[in-house]
Parts: sequence; structure tokens; C-alpha cells
Amino acid sequence: MIPTITAFERSPDGGMGLARDMRVRWALEETGQPYDVRLVSFTQMKEPEHLALHPFGQIPTYEEGDLVLFESGAIILHIAQHHAGLLPEEPNARARAIAWMFAALNTIEPPIVEREQVSYAERDKPWHAQRLPLMDERIRQRLGELSDRLGDAGWLDGSFSAGDLLMVLVLRRLEGSNLLEEYPNLAAYVARAEARPAYQRAYEAQRAVATDR
Repeated sequence: MIPTITAFERSPDGGMGLARDMRVRWALEETGQPYDVRLVSFTQMKEPEHLALHPFGQIPTYEEGDLVLFESGAIILHIAQHHAGLLPEEPNARARAIAWMFAALNTIEPPIVEREQVSYAERDKPWHAQRLPLMDERIRQRLGELSDRLGDAGWLDGSFSAGDLLMVLVLRRLEGSNLLEEYPNLAAYVARAEARPAYQRAYEAQRAVATDR
């Protein structure tokens, strides 16, 4: 059965591949799975029909037969567990890849998203100029730790995995901040992932929605 995912009808990122449906698109492309997309407006996201799929009124959602999932990390884990290409077969390597998925979402992403929100919501506040450097230092601490761990390896733990997929898309949220460029091995890591054919297909599919509207 072909799954259906939801995505923004008008994405706030303007098709730059930062909306979280990009994560699911990429996972499906990496595993060679066809999928349908249902576009939803901001108004529709808060209506009962969509809230039945996602209780917090966000995207993406994933529908496959009787299964309905929300939260991009959970959706990607489901895809990876049921289709080859995103998790190693060896049990310990598989567990480590899943740990990197959690690290991307729970350790690296929160200070990056907080920085984004502060930039949008508090840019005109008198304390913004003082707060931003503090937030940048929090991000630098995490990037430094991640950079040390990655070293000169191609991927986080052996072959490309769902952990890399999520980590790369989290790091991409720093574009325009110049923070990622301070860590050349992380910048190269992101570029390496962006060169993957599955990433390119997912990016172009999401971008097409923005350019068609």
C-alpha cells in the first residue's frame, strides 16, 4: 500500500528543504518507496480532520492503511525498520544508528530551533543583541562535540543511516548563520549528504510545491 504524507501547502521555508516533510520524503526516497503527498493549509492543519492525524496540528503525518503516525522521527524510524537502506542489519550497529537519530532530535536540534525562534520573535527586543551570542555559544558547544566525534569519517557510524539523515537536516537549519562553516568537517558532511541522489529527489519534490504556487 502506498503511504500518504502531509506537507505544507505554502511552506514557510519557501521550498528550501527545511520543513519536516523533507525528512520523510528523503527517507522514502532512500528506501525506494513510492508515496503520495496531501498538501494542507495552515487553516486545515488546525481543523478536526487533520487534528485526528496529528494532535498538535502540525506536519508531517504518515498514513499507510490503518496506521497513522505523526512526528518525523517516529515516521522515519518506522520506514527504516520496515525497508532496507536506513538501518544496519547488525543489531549493535542498528542500535547505534537509532541512538544517533535521538541525538539529532534531542541534543543537536533544540538549541538550533530555539535560536531560530528568538531571531523571529525577539529580533526587535532590547535584549536580543545580548541573548544571541549566548545561544550561538550553546550551539558551538554541541557542534564542537559532534565535529570531534565525526572526525574525518564519512558518516556518523559506518554507513549512511537514518541517524545521518536526521542529523544533516538538523544541521541544515544553520544555513545563513555561518556557524556550521566554523567546523569544516561538518560542512563537508552536510554537503556529502546533499549530493546523494535520494536527497536531491526529495529536495526537488518539496521545492516543486513552493515554485508551483
